[in-house]
Amino acid sequence: MPGQPIKYPFLDLGTANESYMAAMREAAMRVINSGRYIGGEEVEAFNREMAAMCDAPHAIGVSNGLDALRLIFEGYKVLGKLSVGDEIIVPANTYIATILAIGHAGLTPVLVDPDQRTMNLSVEGIQRGLSQRTRGIVAVHLFGRVCWDNDIARICRANDLLVIEDAAQAIGARAATEGLFRSRAAGAIGHAGAFSFYPTKNVGALGDAGAVVTHDEVLADAVKALANYGSDRRYHNIYAGFNCRLDPIQAAMIRVKLPDTDKVNAERFARAVAYDRHISHPAVIKPLMPATPTQCVWHQYVVRISDGRRDDFREYLRKNGVETDIHYPTPPHMQPCYAAETAHAPLPLTERLAKEVVSLPIGASTSEADAREIAAIINNYPNI
Repeated sequence: MPGQPIKYPFLDLGTANESYMAAMREAAMRVINSGRYIGGEEVEAFNREMAAMCDAPHAIGVSNGLDALRLIFEGYKVLGKLSVGDEIIVPANTYIATILAIGHAGLTPVLVDPDQRTMNLSVEGIQRGLSQRTRGIVAVHLFGRVCWDNDIARICRANDLLVIEDAAQAIGARAATEGLFRSRAAGAIGHAGAFSFYPTKNVGALGDAGAVVTHDEVLADAVKALANYGSDRRYHNIYAGFNCRLDPIQAAMIRVKLPDTDKVNAERFARAVAYDRHISHPAVIKPLMPATPTQCVWHQYVVRISDGRRDDFREYLRKNGVETDIHYPTPPHMQPCYAAETAHAPLPLTERLAKEVVSLPIGASTSEADAREIAAIINNYPNI
């Protein structure tokens, strides 16, 4: 179809990793030369550095973000804090991995509509999902925006709920108010948090990788054992565990990038500010800007296009050289694998959001000038 070539790619991982290439080669050789290809100092160093960044005493590197969440739930099961069939409240507009982790652990995900402005779980959503079987919530920090405030803290304390954070998209984000253990850092606000270092994340590995962060030493020990075949020491298996260990090569890659987390997030914030200031088209609903810059680390900048015009809007942008994406086109409860399984009331907002959301470029391959130019293209979109 006619139109100019893509000038504004959605994300170019080559560009994102370019400045780290020399350091990553050095780190890879360090692992190769160490002779330790499972566990070892790279993984232990990553655990220490990740814990320090999150203001938490414990971090455990694991295989990916899904396994990080699953290991938290399995950890609470072996510790007797969760049982098969217990209900976990979760926002319905999340990526399916959040729901998979709950179900894989034999728990029941209870899906609720999010807050319309933040697209995150709200007190109202928690109240809608509460039952006598509710044992916890998953606070999904969607698109990098922290899902936490005093009202959520109060309802969780009042109902003695476990607070599990899906912080896969929110590394380096900080809440405006303290969490259950005084930390404001995403992943350390509640009882335990799960991170993903999938290559497209703000801090990405060169493959799959994840981490569990917690203030609970007993849970940390359980997660560490469960991730290593249920073993607390060699050839001694206290749990029927899994193989979910973090690869030392990936630990080394993440360690190269981890010190730049605040810098990367600040750059994304600047692009988000440029979009917010310069997009003025009446058909485009912009995301809510946070009260403080660190409340959202802008893993995605997601606008909404109503009236069934999203496909036309995306095609207009494509013809003008702007690549976009959709996060996410089909909610988990509408996926074939969950069509008749997940517990939920009607979810009209979740289903509407899935038809309206459009993610604009905001990663390392997008400059502030690019964001202003993309905004100008958006403002010229025909308002029929």
